[in-house]
Amino acid sequence: MKAQATAKLRHLRMTPRKVRLVIDLIRGMKVAEAMVQLDRLHKDAVRPVKKLLESGIANAKNNHNIKEETLVITSAFVDGGPTLHRWMPRAMGRASAIRKRTSHITLVLEGEVEEKKKVKKKNEKKAEVKKEIIKKKKSKVEEKEVKSKKEEK
Repeated sequence: MKAQATAKLRHLRMTPRKVRLVIDLIRGMKVAEAMVQLDRLHKDAVRPVKKLLESGIANAKNNHNIKEETLVITSAFVDGGPTLHRWMPRAMGRASAIRKRTSHITLVLEGEVEEKKKVKKKNEKKAEVKKEIIKKKKSKVEEKEVKSKKEEK
């Protein structure tokens, strides 16, 4: 059975154009291959993308019980975030705009779900132990009754 896990990074202070160069390389790859690709690449956008990919892997394993070996990056995209507007003084009293762009990155990972082993909760374990103790006490009480009956005869 297939399941999906997502990881999002919002308000990254890097232009979407620069981040898309990295995201386009890893889209559709298996997670292990993508990590190797990111290790070899010399771009500033690699660091946040790699961190986001690791977060997506952790989400898949912990939240959805997906096997790490089967994870594939099914979709990855970069959208523009809010732009910070700054001004630079220029000649003759003018000012020109400087736009500091931000990015929103979304990764969607898909993989096979692990078969869950039934894990007993602490409360269930305590209840079982109590039942066993009660059974032992009852058997001891019954043994005493049988001995007392034999002694009476």
